[in-house]
Order: sequence, then structure tokens, then C-alpha cells
Amino acid sequence: MLLEPIITSLLETDMYKFSMGQCIYHQFSDYKTTWSFKCRNTDVHFTHEMVEEIKEQIKAYCGLRFTEEELEYLHKIKWMKGSYVDFLRLWQPRYEDYEITEDADCGLTIETFGTWLNTSLYEIPTLAIVNEVYFHMAYHYDELLASFEKKLDEKITLLKNSTYNLGLFSEFGLRRRLSAGAQELAVKKLNENKYPGSTFVGTSNVFLAKKYGITPVGTMAHEWIMCVGQGNHKHNPAYSNWYALDWWVKEYGILNGTALTDAITTDCFLRDFQLTYATLFSGVRHDSGDPFEWGEKMICHYESLGIDPKTKTLLFSDSLDFERADKIASYFAGRVKIAFGIGTYISNDTDVPALNIVMKTTKCNGMDVAKISDTPGKGMCKNPEYVEYLQRCISWRMENDR
Repeated sequence: MLLEPIITSLLETDMYKFSMGQCIYHQFSDYKTTWSFKCRNTDVHFTHEMVEEIKEQIKAYCGLRFTEEELEYLHKIKWMKGSYVDFLRLWQPRYEDYEITEDADCGLTIETFGTWLNTSLYEIPTLAIVNEVYFHMAYHYDELLASFEKKLDEKITLLKNSTYNLGLFSEFGLRRRLSAGAQELAVKKLNENKYPGSTFVGTSNVFLAKKYGITPVGTMAHEWIMCVGQGNHKHNPAYSNWYALDWWVKEYGILNGTALTDAITTDCFLRDFQLTYATLFSGVRHDSGDPFEWGEKMICHYESLGIDPKTKTLLFSDSLDFERADKIASYFAGRVKIAFGIGTYISNDTDVPALNIVMKTTKCNGMDVAKISDTPGKGMCKNPEYVEYLQRCISWRMENDR
């Protein structure tokens, strides 16, 4: 291993992995999933040396175990249950679940196979490892870090002088960070400063949230809706959101309730997000499509149900920077609660382009699964016939099921 270990704690993942993990443990422990890595950058190539380093880093990650101090921290989160924490006491990543090879495209393929309970937890650390290996080995890392620090200080100055007023915002950048050190520096500096029109409320990185005494932020991801809604062969996938929301409420009640709207389009989501769920969930998250149109749609939906939008939160998390977030906050001011989860712009803004890499669920229980988001091209499925089938199911429901 050429670099120091990149992942040094099993807490070093996004909070929603534990939120979903608890539901999976209690309700879907027998589900099996396949996950596939994809690099969307057309000009990026991973060398043989990079691939070998990624393998060694993932082996090191698979040697980690939760400490009792870490488990105690998780147990103090009000919606985390002792049964799941006890499971994590025994849990360990398995290198045998990985298949890592070289290819002629970007130079790197990664797939994981096994129980959803295991493979879900691999996604974020794997992406963090791939990022850090790439930026250490493809560039002069110290120069990148210097440009990162310079840009970070400029961002903080813009918040301090009220150039941008974001209201509540969190850091969501673990999966695409420049490095562990860069992400920690960003969280530390954002947390130690005060801003007239903005409040830094937390990070998705549970390890850093614990270290700096801030809120670990995150509820559900697309995988939850895709696997719950599409992994059962008896389910009509156009009702994926109903199944996913129903099981979430069974697990959490009114706690931990921010629903993701765009797994099979927001319009289809709203067919299931009726009075009961709209009341129980504290808000919804935007991850694709025009944020202004989406926000207007959500406000109208709440009003149509007789719910005051001012009692609900719209969490925006799609490709944000401070300028874009400021415009959204200003546009919706006084009409609804607003919050932001800002990722790469905080954790990997340097003089070179960030990687656009993802690792997505591509099969569940032997079935193809897919998302059809509000932005064309954000989905990932190896079987175009299944995507066509899913789209037909959604279209039929939107046209006939009123």
C-alpha cells in the first residue's frame, strides 16, 4: 500500500447508510444486491498502479471493526435501536464481496455482491477510496490541497460578509471528497466560524460529526426506494415510493423523516405522498430536476392537502454551490423551511475538475433495478429493457391511476 490508510473508522460513511441499514436489518435482511461502479468523466483513466492501490485500500477498510465508543455514539442517536447497534458490533466488511478489475474504458471496474445489509455499507467508503487514490496518484497532491484551502477560505469569507445567505446548510461531500484531510479541514473551519445569514448545522460524515460534536445528517437514498419497491418480484415498480414510505414509517414513525422524491420521478412520488405520509414526514429532499420548479410543486402539493408549507422542510442536495443555494433560499424565503446539503463544492473544489463517480444498485434479488430521476441521464441500469419496462409502468400509472 503506497498511501496511508484512507478509511480509518467504520463510522466514516454517510449517516443515511445507518438510517437505511437499520431498516434493512429489521425488515429486509435476506435481500441480496449487486452494486456497480461508474466513472462519468470521459477523460479520466485509472492506471494499473491506481487499481492495485484501490484494492489494497479496500482490503485495509475490510480489516476495520466498530469500537465500543463508536457504537455508544450511534446508540445515542434517538432513532437508532439497540438491536441494530448490537448487529454492528458483530459486523465487518468482506473483501470477498468485491470484484475489482481493470477495463479498457476508464481502467477500473468495481462490483460488489452479497446481502443488501452488507453491500449497502460498502458504497461510500469505496467511492472515498477511489477519489483519494486518484487525486494522490494523478496529480501533485500538495498543490491540489493548497488550491483547496485557498478556495475554502474564500468561501468562508463570502459567508461571513453575507455575500451569500444560505440559512441552514450541511456538508454532504464524503463520497467525492479530495481526501479525508481536506474534508475534515472543511468541516472544522465551517464549524468554528459564525455567519450572519447562514448556519452550518452538520455533516453527512458520521465520523466527523462525532469528532466535532455536530449533527450527523441523512435519512434515505435512492437505493431504499429502488430495492424495497423493485426488489420484490410481486411489486408493481410504479408503486415503489408507497412501499418505501410505508416500511420507513413502520421503522421510524415520525422520526428521521425526510423523503427522497425523485427515484421514479417526483410526479409519480406525489401520487403516494398523500396526507398521512406528507404529515408524518418532516420534509422532502430534492436531488434532480429544476429546483425552483420542484419547490413550487412541493409547496402546491402541501397546500392541496391542507398542510401549511411553512411547517415542512425542503432539503436541496443536487450539485449545489453557495451561489445557487443563495438564490434558492432567497426565492423561497418565508414560504417554506429551506435547508441545503452541499457536497463536492465544499469537499473537492480545487484547480482541477472533480471526479463524477457513482456506485449504484443494479440488481436486487436477481431483478434489475433502476431509477428514473427528474434529470435525464442520472440513472444507472445495465438492462435497457428493464428501464423501458419501468418507464411504461410509471407512464401507465400516471395516465390511468388517479
